Amino acid sequence: MESFPAFFKNVPLIHTYDPLAKLLGSVQDGIIKFSYKQIVKITGHSCPTVAGAFLTCKRALEILYPDSLPVRGEIKVEFKEALEHGVTGVIANVISNITGATKEGGFKGLGGNFARHSLLEYEADINLHVKFTRLDTNKSIELTYNPNIVPPSQRLQELMQLVISKNASEGEMKEFGVLWQERVKRILIDNANNDRMIIFQEG
Repeated sequence: MESFPAFFKNVPLIHTYDPLAKLLGSVQDGIIKFSYKQIVKITGHSCPTVAGAFLTCKRALEILYPDSLPVRGEIKVEFKEALEHGVTGVIANVISNITGATKEGGFKGLGGNFARHSLLEYEADINLHVKFTRLDTNKSIELTYNPNIVPPSQRLQELMQLVISKNASEGEMKEFGVLWQERVKRILIDNANNDRMIIFQEG
């Protein structure tokens, strides 16, 4: 049986509408809800980067679609950095799964409709870290996520050195995991609306 930290269930969902999923009968009403737990399954881990990517995407979509559900496949996503730079690839993976935006290898569409490819770009000429653009209105927003607003505890930093050096005991490794997720909780729950953590500017 799967077992996740209890706070996962308290992270608000991201609601989207997928016209392709509705057309193909994959989801009857086309409404797809993404939970943080689902994203953790996709990435294989829960960390400040994954949490930040989830919150960044949620904030962007809420601003771009104030009165309706975000439409998967109709959102372009651009990153300032290259795919190989730092954690850009991890963040892009999260955002791609939620928005449907992919590079050239993505879904080519049906009769010219519902294409998902070529909606994800890197090394873009933008001001902040990532830019989301609605294809139907051309409205856009740029965002930057700063996890340093929620720093790790001193104890977590101490345990990190033991874990990296492979000198941590079983008890210390367990404690490390607990403290690691406590920081993620502070990001996702306690600071979800902290404008100093997720900075944005509308286009």
